Amino acid sequence: MANTEAEEKPVMIVGIDDSDHSFYALEWTLDHFLASSAPNTPFKLIVVHSKPSPTSAIGFAGPGAADVYPFVDSDLKKIAARVVEKAKELCHSKSVDDVLVEVVEGDARNVLCEAVETHHARRSLGGRFFPIPRGRKRIYLKISIRRYCS
Repeated sequence: MANTEAEEKPVMIVGIDDSDHSFYALEWTLDHFLASSAPNTPFKLIVVHSKPSPTSAIGFAGPGAADVYPFVDSDLKKIAARVVEKAKELCHSKSVDDVLVEVVEGDARNVLCEAVETHHARRSLGGRFFPIPRGRKRIYLKISIRRYCS
């Protein structure tokens, strides 16, 4: 029965990258939507990290691009692994352990739109889009990626 209840929870997707703004947005989301009701959160949380393709990260084609490609790919994988680990640690520190963290290769806007559609997300958030004043600090949230995806 618990599995059925968990499957019926609405899905919330948070898109993150390796920036401080992104993790602040994730922390804000955890604090305001999930942590107060943990472990029985009102949403199924899915954290999505968009890993750029090595080709887009290199940004040029030429004789040396093939030599650089494996190094760039390795670095992008390491960055993605750090992002996943940091996101899991942050969620765990807020007692939100029922979280799925996905790494998908591609442009962040497309990856987030596809994640919203795939998981039928009711809420979707991402860092670095809109500044929302919060005291002296600013939090960067895009409250509805769905509007962009439409």
